[in-house]
Amino acid sequence: MLRADERVSRALVHPDRFSELLADLGNIQVAVPVLAAVLAYVAWRGRHSGTDRWWLPPTAAALLMALVPALIIPIKELTARHGTSVMPPGVGYYPSGHTATAAVAYGSAALLLFPWLRTAYARRELLIACAVVNVGVGFGLVRRGYHWPLDVVASWCLCAVLLSSLWLFLGRGTPDDEPTE
Repeated sequence: MLRADERVSRALVHPDRFSELLADLGNIQVAVPVLAAVLAYVAWRGRHSGTDRWWLPPTAAALLMALVPALIIPIKELTARHGTSVMPPGVGYYPSGHTATAAVAYGSAALLLFPWLRTAYARRELLIACAVVNVGVGFGLVRRGYHWPLDVVASWCLCAVLLSSLWLFLGRGTPDDEPTE
């Protein structure tokens, strides 16, 4: 698998300004403020509408975001994978922290906003936008040479579990949990 990963990476790596901008969407300085704004909006909206436990969704999403480095850093230490030829010598590239940050920040923001959107069209567009941003971050990280493709895929797999857990914890699977206005 590692050889295939290296072949795919060699075919994709072509550092340019656009891929760097895409990769930057996974920076803590970009993704976390987006999530913080959504946390504040959802908390305000929930409290204003009289929703029971209005504080629970934003708190759960904030805790999930705080959990990301607690999970990613030990995995990086255990695997000690070297970086691509574009990166300086060293280890700690697997899984991608930028990918995980983006996936959890933008994914949690989408899950928090989802019940507040009135139409199926708006919900679908929100999920599409979230997916496009996260694919863009992953593509940018690989294209720029910051990460191997498997680094990105591993983070997506981990974050799929984390975001599914958030979805289930918040009880979004039942129509009775829709906010009232």
